[in-house]
Amino acid sequence: MFAKFEEFMNRVFTPLAHKVDNQRHLSAVKAGMVAMTPFTILGSFFAIIPALPNMIGESNPISQFILNNAEILDLPVTLSIGLIGLYACMCIAFNLGNHYKLYIPGCVALSTFAFLFLVSTFTPDGALELGNLGAKGLFTGMLTAIGAVELYYLCKRKNLTIRMPEGVPDFVSKSFELIPTTIIVAGTFIALRYLSLNVFGELPPQILTRFLEPLVGSMDNPWAVLALNFCICTVFFFGIHSSVFSPITRPIMVTFIAENIAAMQAGQPIPHFYTAGASSAFFGFTGAGITIGCVIACMLSKNKSFKKIGQVSLFPSLFGINEPILFGAPIILNPIMFIPFVFGGAIIGTLPMFLMDLGWLAKPVFDPPYVGVFLEGFLTNGDWRSIVANAVQLALTVALYMPFFKIMERQAEAKLKTEESQEAKNIFSKEEEDLLGDLELDF
Repeated sequence: MFAKFEEFMNRVFTPLAHKVDNQRHLSAVKAGMVAMTPFTILGSFFAIIPALPNMIGESNPISQFILNNAEILDLPVTLSIGLIGLYACMCIAFNLGNHYKLYIPGCVALSTFAFLFLVSTFTPDGALELGNLGAKGLFTGMLTAIGAVELYYLCKRKNLTIRMPEGVPDFVSKSFELIPTTIIVAGTFIALRYLSLNVFGELPPQILTRFLEPLVGSMDNPWAVLALNFCICTVFFFGIHSSVFSPITRPIMVTFIAENIAAMQAGQPIPHFYTAGASSAFFGFTGAGITIGCVIACMLSKNKSFKKIGQVSLFPSLFGINEPILFGAPIILNPIMFIPFVFGGAIIGTLPMFLMDLGWLAKPVFDPPYVGVFLEGFLTNGDWRSIVANAVQLALTVALYMPFFKIMERQAEAKLKTEESQEAKNIFSKEEEDLLGDLELDF
């Protein structure tokens, strides 16, 4: 049964996953959203600082400095998380333009130009409002970048450019080539803005938010996240990296962390639990599939090979790197490890998110860099109970992996005994057996 399932995955799902992973638009979105990581980390870090006076009191020098410089300390949040839609648009345009070998400054400038047409709103005195440039405009920015670069690529293929004489500097020539393209892009996105306002009565960010609300809102349900994590563990078990899901999951995570930070700044309840930091700290606790249970089982094994694999795998696992145990034990494509890795990894990895949804664990407001197990979970929400949740995960994964590992260990020992028995029976080499056969001795 497992062999048939493996054959099905390799025949149907693996080629599909590779096509999705290599699709130019999805690849550009994935790379663009990964480029948002520094902005989310910076914004998350500075969003926590204003809360410190409430934690340590206001009568100390640190709190007084924070209170007296609130405007400056809020600026990194406003200019990172508050403009995340704009930055995503620029980065996706860069990656897609790079795929087409287009003039990159032109791709970025045209996409930004088009994005501002679709999202810009102004105060009565003419100042640009930032509301649609952040998380609200993230999906609009993604689609705008793709649309603007595709228009540029179309114009390039159809030779809708102005060719300058030879000898004109390259940067001047490329700028003039963009004039017809800029007119076409501007006209297209002005028309889209006009249609949005006159047909739907609102700008594209609001339309897209309502259209994508079922998909995005489903990630506020821990059961939906559990199903997604089950899929991630399944494809990972068959050697397909979970990054194939990132064009879908990463924008939702970025949107959620931005909205969580905004809620914290406004003193409102934190709405979401599904963020990159929470997923890394809990679902990725010691690596996909929560493989620390297998590492500990290997370290406790009497088998010298397994013990060595466990020792080598321990330190990387503490920082979420579990390739040594995945391919060393092995876990990947090992039928014995399917249940603990796929089912156990999904359920145990999602357990803290159920606790967040129930209000028993604080929701995340920070996407920390990889800082190791336990500390990473604590940094996501500043809640000491995150450490307890990781400890429970550790105990559960050891209890789950141990019986399956014992089966694998017994099989390895039986195989070793069989090999040793065969070697004991065959005291002669093949050449020696052939020589004795030629002698035709009775014994």
